[in-house]
Amino acid sequence: MSKTASGGLTFASLGSGSKGNATLVSDGETHLLVDCGFGLKETERRLARLGLHPRQLDAVLVTHEHGDHIRGVGPLARRHRVPVYLTPGTWLSGRLGELPHRHWITPQARFAVKGLVVDPITVPHDAREPVQFAISGSGHRLGLLTDLGHPSAHVVEAFAGCDGLVLECNHDRRMLAEGPYPASLKRRVGGDWGHLANVQAAWLLQRLGLDRLQRIVCSHLSEHNNRPELALEALVPLLDGDDSRLRIAAQDDGLAWQTLG
Repeated sequence: MSKTASGGLTFASLGSGSKGNATLVSDGETHLLVDCGFGLKETERRLARLGLHPRQLDAVLVTHEHGDHIRGVGPLARRHRVPVYLTPGTWLSGRLGELPHRHWITPQARFAVKGLVVDPITVPHDAREPVQFAISGSGHRLGLLTDLGHPSAHVVEAFAGCDGLVLECNHDRRMLAEGPYPASLKRRVGGDWGHLANVQAAWLLQRLGLDRLQRIVCSHLSEHNNRPELALEALVPLLDGDDSRLRIAAQDDGLAWQTLG
């Protein structure tokens, strides 16, 4: 039996970070898993922790082909016959294996999975055809916005008007500069096609506007180049010092169900 709440749009994280990412979105009837970066057994364990069996999933939506987002997609789809939605570019990476029920995503072309409406949005990231998603249901809109190198004008426009936002706060610029990564990886992570720094997440959040946002979730924090308190420190001033709307999606513990509405 699902632990998701009825009467609103709910979401939860199985875990978020460089070792694996997966987010659940539900209206109580339709259950979507966005990405699946954990192995099959670990995915099943984390789903059970949130009150879902894999066969309750109506679809897996894939953002891009990096391993921390797709590791479990193929095994989950094959074992439990879950439909997978992805761009042709992501499929052509050749990293997913056989997918019994495959559906193409066209960026900027809205589609529906039962009661949930999905907007796939192109983002600047170093993958073949990456997208992120805004998902609407029960009168609310949730933006899932991770894995982008910079907050482009297109992203700002596409994610305006959300009631909830899962936002990448990948690294603190100073920690990245002084950290253990080789120079080439530092340039990739901090570049325009890599990942968002805390200060960039704050800038983007300010442009999107905060009036409607009921929940803001800091996600995809780097194990080596960020700390939760630094991510919160960057965003709390935008909320007049009130952190009650902020949450952290952790790598190991994920995030319990959150309700919009």
